[in-house]
Amino acid sequence: MTNHAPNRSPTQPASPDEALEAALAQAAELLQRARYCIALTGAGISAESGIPTYRGKDGLWTKTGEPPLNQYQRFLADPTAYWETQRQRRENPDELFATLREAVPNDGHFSLAELERLGILQHTITQNIDNLHRLAGSERLTEIHGNSHYTRCLACNARAPFDEIPEALPPRCEDCGGLLKSDTVMFGEPIPRDRLAACFHEAEQADCLLLAGTTAVVTPAADFAWDIYRRGHPLIEINPEPTVISDHCTVTIRAPAGEALPRIVDQLKRSAARSHDS
Repeated sequence: MTNHAPNRSPTQPASPDEALEAALAQAAELLQRARYCIALTGAGISAESGIPTYRGKDGLWTKTGEPPLNQYQRFLADPTAYWETQRQRRENPDELFATLREAVPNDGHFSLAELERLGILQHTITQNIDNLHRLAGSERLTEIHGNSHYTRCLACNARAPFDEIPEALPPRCEDCGGLLKSDTVMFGEPIPRDRLAACFHEAEQADCLLLAGTTAVVTPAADFAWDIYRRGHPLIEINPEPTVISDHCTVTIRAPAGEALPRIVDQLKRSAARSHDS
């Protein structure tokens, strides 16, 4: 019988495809062994749905400049002006607003929701504001920077989806009459305490972290990854490009989340089927 295996010396490096396959298998094994795995996602996973990133070569803020650091203080000083601007953006959408309105989840989002349904992923912390994890079916989710499809009351912290901006500005909370703002966290605005507490609670329980599409540089979200690493637990990174945390990860998968995560889910399902049959 002809042997079609490549003639490679023991020291010859694996091909990129073989290295990727090995990394995916190792990631699946770590996920299977974990007692409490959580995910941390960033702009990279949403970029696969066409949403532009903020920083980097083609980032929105690279091209247009970052919002003012006192953005939240400006909102408090004149909330009506802020909401009038939001109304204008809805009538004449800029690049980001138009993309956020039209974007749909990709295979990376759907795979994370599937990992949750399989009982492998216990929680997802996302830095993204685009609502795509919710649309994909993730339920155990903390949106640390908020959700652009929701409003939040600054008095009672109630959140509610909104489609239209009311005529009377600034809008007020139906429950308590407090001032409403977009649920997204502005520059200069503290992250809501309940949301931050939920993130710390999940990170403290985690014995494995899956990083998908995040550079792990924006705090406090990046702090959760470093904390889990310092406690000696494995980090699995899925990112086409190296990041500041890559060298500290047990597994690094150099591929987009929408490519890597479905393959990991498939491996886990096959493993579960083999265990069931044996």
